[in-house]
Amino acid sequence: MLTLEPETISALDYSVVNTSIQETFTAIDRFEWQASDELRLMRDNHYYKDGGHKSFEEYCDNELTKHGGYRRVRDLLSAKKVVDTLPGELREKITKPSQTRSLLRLVKTPDKLHEAVAIAAQEKPFPTAADFAKAVQQVAPTKKRATKAENPKTQLCNSVTVSSPEHPRYGESGVISADAPNHWQQIVTFPDGERLLVNNADLDAPSVPFPRKQNYPPEYTEAIAQIKEQHQQELERLSNELRIGLQTEAATRAEAQVLEQIQSLQQLYKQQKEQNIQLQQRLDEMEELRKLEIENQQLHQRIQDLENAVQQHPVQQWGNTLTQQATKALNKQVKQALEQTIDLRSLAQEPPKENAQECLRLMGMALKNLASAMNNTQALEAAALILGSEPTPIAIAYRAEQLEMLPQAVSDIRAVLAKPGCTWQDYWAVAQEYEVIKSDYWAELTTQETDLIIALQKVSSQSDTIGIGSIVAHADPYRTLYVERGEVVEELGEELVVAWDCWKKQSKKTDRYFRDELRFWKGENK
Repeated sequence: MLTLEPETISALDYSVVNTSIQETFTAIDRFEWQASDELRLMRDNHYYKDGGHKSFEEYCDNELTKHGGYRRVRDLLSAKKVVDTLPGELREKITKPSQTRSLLRLVKTPDKLHEAVAIAAQEKPFPTAADFAKAVQQVAPTKKRATKAENPKTQLCNSVTVSSPEHPRYGESGVISADAPNHWQQIVTFPDGERLLVNNADLDAPSVPFPRKQNYPPEYTEAIAQIKEQHQQELERLSNELRIGLQTEAATRAEAQVLEQIQSLQQLYKQQKEQNIQLQQRLDEMEELRKLEIENQQLHQRIQDLENAVQQHPVQQWGNTLTQQATKALNKQVKQALEQTIDLRSLAQEPPKENAQECLRLMGMALKNLASAMNNTQALEAAALILGSEPTPIAIAYRAEQLEMLPQAVSDIRAVLAKPGCTWQDYWAVAQEYEVIKSDYWAELTTQETDLIIALQKVSSQSDTIGIGSIVAHADPYRTLYVERGEVVEELGEELVVAWDCWKKQSKKTDRYFRDELRFWKGENK
C-alpha cells in the first residue's frame, strides 16, 4: 500500500500504484473474513462471558458499537455460513461478505445455492452482488404477492428505482410505503411484496426529496477518522519501505556493475601488460639483431679494407710473411672448416656414448656463442637440436642452465637410493627439486635405479592411509583435480596440505583438504 502524497505519486508508475490498490482491497476482504471467524469463535466458545457479558448480543452491542453492533456481526456470520455451504471451487467466487445477501435465503437448499453461484460464475470470473442476485432469481424466483387495490397508501407512494449495480435489486423499481428509521435510507416495497431498507445513494428517484449524503453519529465519525489516519500512516510507512528498498536495490546493482567494470579493467590491464612485455622482448631481440647486423657490416668492411690494403701494399702490411695468394688460400680453408663444424645435425641425433649430456651441452653452448658472434641461424638451429630446445637464444640459455644441474641431480638421487630402507618420501624430497629435468636425469640412471624408483612409488600409492609424501588426486570426479597429480607435503591435524604438479608455474602451488576429499593417484593422466 502506498501513500497518496503528490511528491510520492509522481515518483511511481502505473504498475506500482495498481499493485498497491489490488493489495489494499485484498487485505480489506481478508480482514472481513477473519473477523467473521473470530466472532464465531467468541460466540461458540462463550468467551464473551469472561468479559462480564451475559449474551453474545450484549457483547456485540457493548464492545462493537462503533463497528455496527450486533446487526453488522449478524451479517458477517450469515455471509460466513453461506461460504461454508459452498464447495472449494465455488467458494472462491465470493470475495466479500456483502455479496452473500441475496444468497442467504438458499442456504437451506444447498443444491440451489451451488447452482446459483455456478450460474453467476459463468458470466464473470468474479461476479458482483447484482450478478448473484440475478442468478438467485433464475434458480428460485420469488412469487409476487397480490397487491391490495384498496390500499391507497401503496398506490400513492413515490416510485423509486435501484440504480446501484452492487445492490441485489439492481434495475428493479419499488415504492416508498413507510418512513425510514433514519434520514439516509428508505423503506422500499418491491412488486413481489418484499420490503428492504435501501440507502439513498442506491436509489434513483429525482422526484423524491431525500438527502443523498449519509451522516454518521459523532462516535462513528471519530472512528472513521481514526481508521483513515491509521490507513494513511500505513501507506506512508509502506511507501518509505518501498523507496528504501528501491534505493538499496539500485545501489546494489550499481555496486555490482562497478565491480564488474573494475574486474574487466584489471583483466584488460593484465593483458596489456603481458603484451607490453612481449613487445619489449621483441624490441630487445630486434635491437640485438640490429647491433649484430651493424657489427657484421663493420667486419665485412674491415675485411674488404684489409684485402684492398693487401693488394695495394703487400710488403708494408704483412712484412713479406704472406703473399696475396697465401691469404686467399687461408681464408678459403677457414671457411671450409667452419662449414664442417656448423653441420652437427648428425651429432645431435646420435650423441657420444661417454659423458654424452655434458658433451652435447658444451657443443650446444659453443654453437650458440658461435651463432651469436657470426649471426648464423644454422649454428643456432644446430645448438637447439643438440640441447633439445626452441631455436632462440633465450630458450637455449634456459636449457643450458637446466643441464648444468644434471650432474648434481644424478649424484643426489643416487645417494638417496643407495641408503638402506629408502622410501618414496625420501626419494621425492630430493627429486622434486629437479622435476624440470626429470627426463634428463632419468636417462642417466641405470635400469636397476629406475626400477627401484617405480617400486617405491607403487608401495607408497598402495598405502592404506594418506600421509606426508603420498601421491594423491582429488576424490570428486567432477573436479578438474580428479585427474591431476599432487603430493602431500604437510599435515595440519585433520587437514592435509597438497602440492599440485599442475600449479607449479602459478603463484598458488598448494591447498588444504580433508583426507576424505583425496584419493591415491592412479596415473590417469599419463
